[in-house]
Amino acid sequence: MKTFGGYRRPDGSIGVRNHVIVINTVGELSALTRKIANLTPGVIPVIHHGGVAQFPEDHTQTLRTLVGTAGHSNVSATLVVGTENDPIAQEIYKVLKKKGKPVHTVCLNKNQKIPEILQEGRSWLLTALENSKKEVREQCDITELIVGLECGGSDAWSGITANPSIGAFSDMIVREGGTSVLAETTEAIGAEHILASNAINREVGREFLDIVRTYEHRIKQTGEDIRSANPTPGNMAGGLTTLEEKSLGCIKKGGGTPLKEVISYAGKPTEKGFVFMDTPGYDVESVCGLAAGGAQVVLFSTGKGSPTGSPIVPVIKIGTNPKVYEIMSEHIDINAGKIIDQNNSINDIGKEIFEKVITVSNGEKTAAENELNQEFAIWRLAESI
Repeated sequence: MKTFGGYRRPDGSIGVRNHVIVINTVGELSALTRKIANLTPGVIPVIHHGGVAQFPEDHTQTLRTLVGTAGHSNVSATLVVGTENDPIAQEIYKVLKKKGKPVHTVCLNKNQKIPEILQEGRSWLLTALENSKKEVREQCDITELIVGLECGGSDAWSGITANPSIGAFSDMIVREGGTSVLAETTEAIGAEHILASNAINREVGREFLDIVRTYEHRIKQTGEDIRSANPTPGNMAGGLTTLEEKSLGCIKKGGGTPLKEVISYAGKPTEKGFVFMDTPGYDVESVCGLAAGGAQVVLFSTGKGSPTGSPIVPVIKIGTNPKVYEIMSEHIDINAGKIIDQNNSINDIGKEIFEKVITVSNGEKTAAENELNQEFAIWRLAESI
């Protein structure tokens, strides 16, 4: 169970999927991007609605996310849809070429008709698809895996069943030399001192507390208080009563391994082990950041059956209770509710998650993949200009 079949890329990274994608640089090209994908069955459209009229911090974050997504190890080849003299398209192309990854750019411009752009994109994608079918899996060590840790639609069982089970998995994969990345800065507020005290050293602990304070300060500048906005109405309907209760349950996904590193949204870990990524609590933006940062697989606990997925990364759903698994089984892969009604232990479910990560890494599709749940959104930090 310490190896899996992955796709080794020219830069040495390992993918667990072999997608051919088409991605837009700016929101106005969303429809054109989808049209090109629809002309080429088997190609995945990765569509977002930002990229223009942004403050510098958002432009930098958008670029980092798009580069990380287009250049992801789960992606075999990328078609970039941009505008004339598009700096984002140029940067993505440059980075992917350096990685040795197949990449091509088509640009909307005054000298080319849209049907010609569609045909050019389709022609390149057909070749890329054929080439991707020639790529084969090879045995890879589990130390090559980066697994993102996420939760959404939390309920009162989240911190008792699914999240501690993900924590048990996190400890297991770190012991084997792999990497787990916990996300959602807002979901740690109220319990941030616990994660900080579990840091490998004081510097990492301070870095974590700094991102929490920065997040809170940015929210307060809008006139809102994130501590009074949590738990959300949906969380309260699920039985959560306080911010601390929600956060104490959330951080359980990190297990008991020391926190090695704190990284920015869509940033790549430089350390193996347990890592924290600064992301919002909004599931789609958070999963997008984890994927862009290099996670090949994402674990996602849910008490209310959130169907969130990803266009490039398999998302494994872990239901917190027997009822949500029963009524939303088409969206959920693992039933952590067995801790409640079948005498399974947290470690039992942690091992089940570990085995599932390996089988998914070997090519088994998740429920989210089967349902074509391919949400994608980039975290915005400021107003549009």
